[in-house]
Amino acid sequence: MPRKKKQKKIFVLDTSVILYNHNAINSFDDNDVVIPITVLEELDNFKKGNETKNFEAREFIRIMDRLSDKGTLQNWIPLEFPKAGMIRVQMNETPENGMDAVKIFGDNKPDHRILNAAIRLSEEKPGYKVILVTKDINLRIKAKSLDIPSEDFETGKIKDVDSLYSGKSYIEDINPEVIDLIYKDGICDPADINIKDPIPNHYFIMRNERSSVLTFYNPLLEKIERVEKRPAYKIMPRNAEQVFALHAITNKDVKLVTLQGVAGTGKTLLALAGSLEQKRHFKQIYLARPIVPLSNKDIGYLPGDIKSKLNPYMEPLWDNLKFIQNQYNEKDKEYKKISEALESEKLMITPLAYIRGRSISNICFIVDEAQNLTPHEVKTIITRAGEGTKIIFTGDIYQIDTPYLDSQSNGLSYLIDKIKHHEIYAHIRLEKGERSELANLANELL
Repeated sequence: MPRKKKQKKIFVLDTSVILYNHNAINSFDDNDVVIPITVLEELDNFKKGNETKNFEAREFIRIMDRLSDKGTLQNWIPLEFPKAGMIRVQMNETPENGMDAVKIFGDNKPDHRILNAAIRLSEEKPGYKVILVTKDINLRIKAKSLDIPSEDFETGKIKDVDSLYSGKSYIEDINPEVIDLIYKDGICDPADINIKDPIPNHYFIMRNERSSVLTFYNPLLEKIERVEKRPAYKIMPRNAEQVFALHAITNKDVKLVTLQGVAGTGKTLLALAGSLEQKRHFKQIYLARPIVPLSNKDIGYLPGDIKSKLNPYMEPLWDNLKFIQNQYNEKDKEYKKISEALESEKLMITPLAYIRGRSISNICFIVDEAQNLTPHEVKTIITRAGEGTKIIFTGDIYQIDTPYLDSQSNGLSYLIDKIKHHEIYAHIRLEKGERSELANLANELL
């Protein structure tokens, strides 16, 4: 019986997809891609600036410029990747016989013109399945209400975040002799606890009715090694997960750490305290976070100079630093060392955008609120790491502040899923809130 011929697809991309990944046009196998002219108009508004979305817009414009060397963009042009489909710009965005989104929704806005481009294309190509691809959930709903197939941009999206790697395991009913051996020698063989092919830097809570011990798999020794509870700059871990987090941060053989957890689990505080504990190994400590303005507006609308505009976004980082500093008396040398580090810029709290273009060799680089980064942004940060650099990402994958990311598509989820099981990487999901009884109550019930 002859195989049924697969229906050819045409994917119409909106602006949000390009700003998420400038190379998105090469992600659709041998299917064709269409860029509505309205998308090019919108990208023109994003090409200036130092934010990642501005970089993505500029890179995409350069790609389109290279493609235009092959011929007019109103005609189908082969994409650059092997076995990829064709691309063109949809100039005519006025449907002939179908529904007119501008008239239906009563607003001649870019989203509605992009919808019209998809409708017009389906009229021109009746034998093809025309699919609108957008990161904008509301635009997908509008498209489906007009009977236009629509989907999210799936590249870099994690299918099941609920089963995302946690970095730790419980081993129950462990032989008391094994626990005694670990306390005596500090190590044991994975075979002693029936573990085959252990994951590098994976943490274990081993226990029985009588005792328990915290351990991790050391990939250099190929042994299960005891993890001791130790403070960092007088910040004492309050639970096993926090013990593991501090251990990963201060482990000189681990170059990349991710800490995931809800508010109040101590992610940022532990990252900063652990970094200060080992600051002698680094030239500088950077503590950075992405700027996500209210209602996704540009921060230029805020009053004051650039420092005044950025202070509200950096305040949580300063709060954690002050908390650590206040563990000491003002006359203590540790208190003075933190102040001196800030004055000499050995310790820098800065917006993430200000890191672009800097060399990050021999630096401990903490990226807070990493769930607000795209996978491409996370990759860009890590690929800038030089010799002697350690990078720590912290965040809550369920607390997204940007409109085109979610728990499945943000850079932190992507990083945890893709880089797990590597010997220079460690991850811990922090689950127990330690901020206060009131904060825990809110997390559980509200």
